Amino acid sequence: MTIIKGTVAPGFERVREAFATNFAERGDIGAAFALVIDGELAVDLHGGLADPTSGRAWSDDTLANVWSTTKGVTAACFAMLADRGGIDYAAPVSCYWPEFAAAGKQDVTVAMLLSHQGGLCGFRDPAVLDDFYDAEAAAARLAAAEPFWEPGTQSGYHAITIGFLATALFRRAEGRSIRQFVHDEFEPLDIHIGLPPTRMASAATMIAPPELSSTDLAVEYTPAQLAALANPMIDPLAPNTSAWRAAEIPSANGFATARGLARLYGALADEGRLDGRRLVSGEVLAAATAEQISGIDAVLGIQASWGCGFLRNTDGVYGPNDRAFGHSGWGGSFAFADPERRIGMAYTMNRMGTDLMGDPRNVALIDAVYAAL
Repeated sequence: MTIIKGTVAPGFERVREAFATNFAERGDIGAAFALVIDGELAVDLHGGLADPTSGRAWSDDTLANVWSTTKGVTAACFAMLADRGGIDYAAPVSCYWPEFAAAGKQDVTVAMLLSHQGGLCGFRDPAVLDDFYDAEAAAARLAAAEPFWEPGTQSGYHAITIGFLATALFRRAEGRSIRQFVHDEFEPLDIHIGLPPTRMASAATMIAPPELSSTDLAVEYTPAQLAALANPMIDPLAPNTSAWRAAEIPSANGFATARGLARLYGALADEGRLDGRRLVSGEVLAAATAEQISGIDAVLGIQASWGCGFLRNTDGVYGPNDRAFGHSGWGGSFAFADPERRIGMAYTMNRMGTDLMGDPRNVALIDAVYAAL
């Protein structure tokens, strides 16, 4: 039986039970879960193995690669920059990055780009994984490219490329890359883009999901889907490599603890306040989380509602309140804020699952939290 460590506030014992059941019945190997209410840590749990090969236990400071849960951190960076007057969601991207206007993209706004409407969901020419390890070169390729659809007419999930576009835009507007901004602004939260050399020993070893059948369906993919999801196909074990850990991919190679992510979203749910300082005003956060587009996403093929980088609650994936927002990652990680309940919660793990949405481990934890509230 997996030993569960950490703390649970009175009344939230069922969350510990759900977390333990994830190991006993739902396949978890190493994981952590945290819940912040009104700025206070109510649940902070971890258990299992960070590295099954060596037997290294998951500790309270184990960092997991959270894949696309990283995108919510990037969205928070943009909200903070907007609050400081450094960027305008309504302005064309080309105001900050003139080269981006190429191939008919001159009217793409910052909000459109962050909400996956820009049509740059992947590279048009063949790409390899090494191309992901030079963020500026990747951004330049995308800035010169023709979009896959008329920008603003639909959303199409930019699974990896939004990270390169975002950090290139951010650096031109703010001066720092998103990785540097996260390092400077979120240091107390232990959230990172890439993995700092000093924290290598704290990284969880990612474990691939069961064999997927998506490659069998590739002939049915649209060109945009192929570009986004299969150019190149990403090895789920890439986060275990030094190249991935050294890179800046603010869409996919965030390394974090569940506690740090829950504290960030707890702040966003609590009028933007973290440890006595304001990260972002309520007015700007409302703009960042307002719906930019909704409908069937052209890449994911599922219903999605996008804010400026945040995934808005759809079909109860983030609990019962429509105003909840956050992001989830490949394999099962998630982090979100619920402003109505003033809570932030997050889950990190190393054994990846196959559910695009509604991972049973996620559902069990979220349901247990709301049942206890």
